Amino acid sequence: MSDCLFCKIVAGEIPAKIIYEDEWMTVFDDISPQAPTHFLVIPKKHISSVNELTSADEELIGKLVVRIGRLTQELGLKDGYRIVINTGKDGQQTVQHLHLHVLGGRSLQWPPG
Repeated sequence: MSDCLFCKIVAGEIPAKIIYEDEWMTVFDDISPQAPTHFLVIPKKHISSVNELTSADEELIGKLVVRIGRLTQELGLKDGYRIVINTGKDGQQTVQHLHLHVLGGRSLQWPPG
């Protein structure tokens, strides 16, 4: 997607503070953090939202979630963290590329939003 912000980050056209990258995903700090630790995990494959996932994406989603577990351990989030996927207008999805927010480093309240 030539006009997708996150595709441009994956392509290196827009700078980001990359935390981790492999052939499946790019992980980078959120530019507007809502917690002391707040990063985004995005698939390199352009998928607009959770609603666009198919059974062919199951391995990819599994890799994203497993990597989150490893990264949160490396970053010292031993007391917990939250994974958020905003979907659609009412879910406050602002970039139409699937992304998982990972927030931690403080006690997170419930219910959110």
